[in-house]
Amino acid sequence: MRIRLTLAFTAVMAVVLVAVGLFVYARVGSDLEAALDNSLRSRADDLAALAGGGRLGASDQDRLVASDESLAQLIGPRGTVVYSSAGLSRRPVLTKDELARARQGPLFVNHDSVAGFDERMRLLARPTDSGVIVVGSTREDREEALSSLGTVLLTGGPIALLLAALAGYGLATAALRPVGAMREEAAEISRLGSGKRLPVPPAGDELAKLGGTLNEMLERLEMSSERERGFVASASHELRTPLALLKAELELALREGRTAEELRAAVSSAAGESDRLVQLAEDLLVLARADEGKLPVRPEALDAAELLHTTARRFEARAAEAGRELRVDPTNGLAMVADRLRTEQALANLVDNALRYGDGTVELSAEPSEDLVRLHVRDRGPGFDTALDGQAFERFTRGDRARSRGGTGLGLAIVDAIARSHGGRAGGDRRQGGGLDAWLELPGSHFELIDEG
Repeated sequence: MRIRLTLAFTAVMAVVLVAVGLFVYARVGSDLEAALDNSLRSRADDLAALAGGGRLGASDQDRLVASDESLAQLIGPRGTVVYSSAGLSRRPVLTKDELARARQGPLFVNHDSVAGFDERMRLLARPTDSGVIVVGSTREDREEALSSLGTVLLTGGPIALLLAALAGYGLATAALRPVGAMREEAAEISRLGSGKRLPVPPAGDELAKLGGTLNEMLERLEMSSERERGFVASASHELRTPLALLKAELELALREGRTAEELRAAVSSAAGESDRLVQLAEDLLVLARADEGKLPVRPEALDAAELLHTTARRFEARAAEAGRELRVDPTNGLAMVADRLRTEQALANLVDNALRYGDGTVELSAEPSEDLVRLHVRDRGPGFDTALDGQAFERFTRGDRARSRGGTGLGLAIVDAIARSHGGRAGGDRRQGGGLDAWLELPGSHFELIDEG
């Protein structure tokens, strides 16, 4: 990357240097040409004044014509040379066509050579009352100046380009040094959970933002890895108990001398443990799909009252057996958009939790909450253990009562997963006077279902 940046920088600098060099060369040549033309105009004006006063051959003109560098000539109306400066022949320095054009107005021309001069000359011819005044100067000084300038540009340009390339390489190296440091540190982070992070430069530039983003990603990966390890460990622990019981029951059933009643009890117990294993596997599958964002949800319009009554009817026999009451509060036609099966599963888990660990009447209700609908399951039991504050809906989290009654710690976690898969959330609050208010929020409908009965 350093080499690519240096080459790109050098290419841009080369284009810039060539463009600037050509511009300077052309501008200096133009300025020298303009200065020479101004000098010729001034000299032509002075010689025209001398010619008008009849003093063109006097010594005054010597200061206007430098030997071997400039010339002057006066061509009469008939094309004959009236005056020529020293070293210049008596032949006109202008061609017939140039002389005709000069009689019309000032004319600048370049001649490669003029009789008596071996150098290139620039001539200015302009009409006067006495004829056509011609003045000229050698272009040698201009060409020497441009040649010196070209030599400087051709010599200094590559040197400047080399220095610019070295400076660009140095700047690229300094700018990418934090990247090298991050790469070396990343190579040393061989495993998640090491706690190491990439060094972030203090400049606050794009590299610093990249380092911060990568560190956040490492932190999320470590947290995800820790949750995965905890999930696997807890799942293994939960599976071990029913599997051990199932094995023990089957081994007892295989012993000789067992009566039919004892065999029936062993098989019944084994079937119960199998049911527990199946339920645990299904719960783990729901949580795994929720973690991957693939928990299937098929939203439809649901009547909150009908949903609560359906859930209550499923637990009527169990509540009556436990001497508990199930009550559904009126919902005033409140509607929501959610997956029926998943929503019933979440409500069933909340009611099961209330019947298993709570006390008193179990109340089911629903109420609007901004754009959501909050479904409540309330009881008058002891509520969550204080040690579980903020953690009750995490997977494999169980209080002392749940441990003593065979809970897996997945019921409330599944409620939370179902709520999040709908874009809602779940939680639990302590009730005034004792008890628990467990709830989940689901998207509300933009319309209310009308009871046509």
